[in-house]
Amino acid sequence: MAVDQQQEQDQKQQQDQGKSNGQEQGDSNQHSDSEEAKKRTDPRRKRTIRLITLAVIVVAIVVAIPVYAYYSVRESTDDAQIDGHVIPISPRISGNVLSVLVNDNQMVKAGESLVKLDPADYQIAYDQAQAQLASSEATTVESQQNVPITTVTTTSQVSTAVTQQQQARAGVAVAEQAVNAARARWNSSKANLDQAQANFVKSQKDLVRYKSLVDKDEISKQDYDAAVAAADANAAQVQAAQSAVIEAQHTLDQAVAQVDQAKAQLATALVQRRQSEQTLSRQQAVSAARVKQAQATAQQRRADVDQAKLNLDYTIIKAPVDGKVSRKSAEPGMQVNAGQQLMAVVPLDDIWVTANFKETQLRKMRVGQKVEIKVDTYGSSRRYRGHVDSIAAASGAKFNLLPPENATGNYVKVVQRIPVKIVFEPGENREHLLVPGMSVVPTVLLNSNDNQ
Repeated sequence: MAVDQQQEQDQKQQQDQGKSNGQEQGDSNQHSDSEEAKKRTDPRRKRTIRLITLAVIVVAIVVAIPVYAYYSVRESTDDAQIDGHVIPISPRISGNVLSVLVNDNQMVKAGESLVKLDPADYQIAYDQAQAQLASSEATTVESQQNVPITTVTTTSQVSTAVTQQQQARAGVAVAEQAVNAARARWNSSKANLDQAQANFVKSQKDLVRYKSLVDKDEISKQDYDAAVAAADANAAQVQAAQSAVIEAQHTLDQAVAQVDQAKAQLATALVQRRQSEQTLSRQQAVSAARVKQAQATAQQRRADVDQAKLNLDYTIIKAPVDGKVSRKSAEPGMQVNAGQQLMAVVPLDDIWVTANFKETQLRKMRVGQKVEIKVDTYGSSRRYRGHVDSIAAASGAKFNLLPPENATGNYVKVVQRIPVKIVFEPGENREHLLVPGMSVVPTVLLNSNDNQ
């Protein structure tokens, strides 16, 4: 109760003090109004106010000039992010995963093994390919060895045919000479026959005359007997000459037949030689074709060995570049197919910024200009350096699946954004703190270039 009474007394005192203060404030306000009226009429006060106003304007201009100079040579946007390559890791062959050698978010070097597949089947295929290659190479060697043997054999046949042709031609010459000799003997025999026949005719006529003279006893019997003997001798010579002519004719016929036979042998030798020469070229072509076929087969088998070796090497999946492993889905025991993605490797040394600047901000932007990059993850405590690498050939809307059609009649002008690629300076991401997808705010220094 005592406390309540004390509070009521305090409230009354405060009200009394408020009333007294109100009266004092009213008096002071009346006094200030009179002073302001006096000040308005004072010309010194007016000059002071003008000077202060002018000073404020000058200070504002002095401050605005460097601010304008600072921001007029800079263009910035918050529609930007870090981009980079995301390299999918997939097997080039099918197989069973034997072991996985890396974990998610692990840094790997180019050529480092990531996944091992079961190599048993591919090792067998490689051994089979090597065996087939050895067989093909042996066949090739055999075919190459058969080429000179075939050449020697067919060349010998051609040489024999040439020799036979030469012998047949010589036989024709000899037979023709024999025909000439037989014809000469026949001519001689015919001449002898003509002479013997003439002598026989004469002896017959003499015998007729001697017969009439013997009958008249004008000549002796001895002379008549001599004439008879001469006639008989001439008759025998005629028969002998006729036999010689017949024999010479037979010899001539034989010689002519031998000439025909020799010519037939010559024609046969010519045919055999032609056939041997054709056989030589054909056999050589066949041998060369067999060698080429064997070489082609060996080359194919060699390619099979190379492919089998590649497949065997493909059982170890290696990192193509330096980077960080991400999205790992491979597990031991999995059956994977060629092209199936098992993980991804992000090369953090090759990242850039894709900044979507408004088209009105590109008026003074050029390739090579310096860029200050603030990463949202690390705030303004650290700024990264870079430069403008390139400006896209079209706005982002043009690359959409359904680009805008401004000729439809309901056109509304919208400020477009153009992607600009900004590349970090060397060594800026040495610690690999920047990863694709991070939001950034790049500021392009429009008064800089790649030489400043």
